[in-house]
Amino acid sequence: MKKISLTLLATIVSALLITTSCTKKDSAGSASTETNRYSNNELKIGISQEFETFNPLISNMMATTYMSRMVLRGLTTINADGKWIPQLVKEVPSFENKKASIKKVNGKDRVVAEWEILDNATWGDGTPVTCADFDFATKVAASNNVSIPDKETYSQVEKISWDEKNPKKCTFTYDKVRWDFYMLGTFFPVPKHLEEPVFKKYGSQKEGYEKNSLYTKDPTNVGLYNGPYVVSRIQLGDHVTFIPNSKFYGEAPKIKKIIVKLIPNTGTLEANLRSGTIDLISTMGFALDQALAFEKKVKEEKLGYQVLFQPSTVYEHIDLNLDNPFLKDIKVRKALLYSINKDDLVNALFEGKQQPAIHLITPKDPWYTDDPSKVTLYKYNKREADRLLDEAGWKMGEDGFRTKDGKKLSFTIMTTAGNKTRELVQVYLQNQWKQVGIDVTAKNEPARVFFGETTRKRKFDSMALFAWVSSPESSPKVTLHSSKIPSAKNGYSGQNQMGWVNKKVDDLTTQLEAELDHSKRVSMVHEILKYYTDEVPVIPLYYRSDVAVIPTQMKGYRLTGHQFPETNDIEKWSLE
Repeated sequence: MKKISLTLLATIVSALLITTSCTKKDSAGSASTETNRYSNNELKIGISQEFETFNPLISNMMATTYMSRMVLRGLTTINADGKWIPQLVKEVPSFENKKASIKKVNGKDRVVAEWEILDNATWGDGTPVTCADFDFATKVAASNNVSIPDKETYSQVEKISWDEKNPKKCTFTYDKVRWDFYMLGTFFPVPKHLEEPVFKKYGSQKEGYEKNSLYTKDPTNVGLYNGPYVVSRIQLGDHVTFIPNSKFYGEAPKIKKIIVKLIPNTGTLEANLRSGTIDLISTMGFALDQALAFEKKVKEEKLGYQVLFQPSTVYEHIDLNLDNPFLKDIKVRKALLYSINKDDLVNALFEGKQQPAIHLITPKDPWYTDDPSKVTLYKYNKREADRLLDEAGWKMGEDGFRTKDGKKLSFTIMTTAGNKTRELVQVYLQNQWKQVGIDVTAKNEPARVFFGETTRKRKFDSMALFAWVSSPESSPKVTLHSSKIPSAKNGYSGQNQMGWVNKKVDDLTTQLEAELDHSKRVSMVHEILKYYTDEVPVIPLYYRSDVAVIPTQMKGYRLTGHQFPETNDIEKWSLE
């Protein structure tokens, strides 16, 4: 039966590659012609997912992050070398440089840190970026009427204070002693002078602020942005245009216009690249199998492109909705996992260049472990899957599917429409699960709907296939703590979309953030991973590599392999 599933997958992959390779070889001309078509006047980037909003408090999709990093800057970020560096501030506070300390506040220990904003940091309309903009962001994020994916990013800052005579020197008082207090790469200011009137008018209404924010109503307002570019045009479902921000505090961007073109069908990206519709394929474009196939063509045809590969902190997985009555049974969840041959999956699709996942921490992270004494591993074992399903009372029928109490063991697996790799994975998984008597139907949606509504509000009835991207040593609390289960009550904040509840994990994720000793943090994470792998709230699939295709003449472009994408340094890009 294993050979049947591999043959099926191989046939589908071959068909996809044949279709992709049917593009006319000379459509973009020779390598020298391709090189000559590029200049710093314009760069067209292909992306496979549409954004949802540039409001940094509300956005949740990686496609939005990719674009928003062109126009927005926060306190800190991680660079391509994996180091935390300042962005809007002069330096990152630490206990060592005396910019942070532990103090008693109202009788309790707190971290108090000094953050000083760059003197020349302004919004696109020339209004200075000040402490008040960060303070306003925390107030909006605290509202239960506003859907914030990760409220704790903002709520961890208990108070922001400043002297009105020096509105750029901010004192942050944190809610507790935290070792990671400086990791505020997703803590963004919001322009108070523009957004406060909106919040005052609509903030009392459920989702009123999101719908009426200027990021929604007037997204080309330059005052909303403080990065190297501003948004100049949005054509929903087609493209977003960016032009340089004349008020940017840093190095002036070299490319005069950037157009991010939406191409939801990843199978047509190569044709668009060759025809000149796009000049660059972003990390939100080719899947690894497509990139490997195109790299061979680049070498064979001497095309003027470079295909880049970078192991990343992206974790492809399936969230299980634990409110589903069939998925409440841990034996069913374990059977789903035992019946997937992940080694064959990654070998067939990715030539073994992506690693099967065992949990949510990736090998690029110092917290990673694959030690079987610390985590539970699930080697492909159809016999064990059958045994667990039998024990759970699901009996195999003559039609090859299992039933119990007159109900078929069936699920729906949802993902982003047009993503060829995920669609191939769906077919593979359907076939694997069919072999143990589980009926699985695929149902896909545009990324904007899938992430903006379905996963954010837990509207998938059983399975959601997508990826998490993080940074090394990032707290897993927002995805694992029971208080982070999105609901109408909490404004659909949090990313525990499985609905997983484990009191021990709640305690550990909370304690982890306050633990100053590195070795103790590692032990806590491994204990969390043990519960995670024992109880299977999620089906891990594989750890992804970032891939991109750039013109050979491009300078200053570096893949990062973490949640802060290469557009973080977009002002350094050039097409000489």
